[in-house]
Amino acid sequence: MDLNGFDHPGRPADGAARSVKVMIAGGFGTGKTTMVRSVSDIKPLTTEETLTQASADVDHLIGVADKTQTTVSLDFGKISLNDSLTLYLFGTPGQERFWFLWNGLFKGALGAVVLVDTRRLASSFRAIEEMERQNVPFVVALNVFPDSRNYPVEEIRDALDISEHIPVVACDARDRASSRDVLVALIRHLKDRSAVALESR
Repeated sequence: MDLNGFDHPGRPADGAARSVKVMIAGGFGTGKTTMVRSVSDIKPLTTEETLTQASADVDHLIGVADKTQTTVSLDFGKISLNDSLTLYLFGTPGQERFWFLWNGLFKGALGAVVLVDTRRLASSFRAIEEMERQNVPFVVALNVFPDSRNYPVEEIRDALDISEHIPVVACDARDRASSRDVLVALIRHLKDRSAVALESR
């Protein structure tokens, strides 16, 4: 797949390497850290801390009762999709008490993946709202858990209130190839958006 020039389709590909900042966002426990870990070419930086009884009143574990750790700042990883394109991955914290960090993390981001747990759709509403507020293009990745139901994509779109132009893809955040496919879907989406914007000028 040729990804050269996707961010500036009017500029001829010159063979120079490009790097892109991509956000991995979503609700609490949707698999953001897992995705960064599975797909990164380097040992990822994570800021996970153990969930304790002291946080029981603020970290609501409905649907993720087995979760023992949580990201308190960010996750960071890197993947080269080909010789000319490297993605720097920034995973956001999911709990509401750490959302104040999002503004800084989103600076310079070209696009984002919003991970969604279909068992707990509401947990990712805030991430989608943030993408729209900051005008960050994104794709929705449905992280398939063992007990997830298989909903039609149009039902997911309606429930999340997203347009038909936003790609919705299923994935297993634990699997490197599956996570990489999500990132490729994001890059294709960015490239398509850039081409449409250029044609409308």
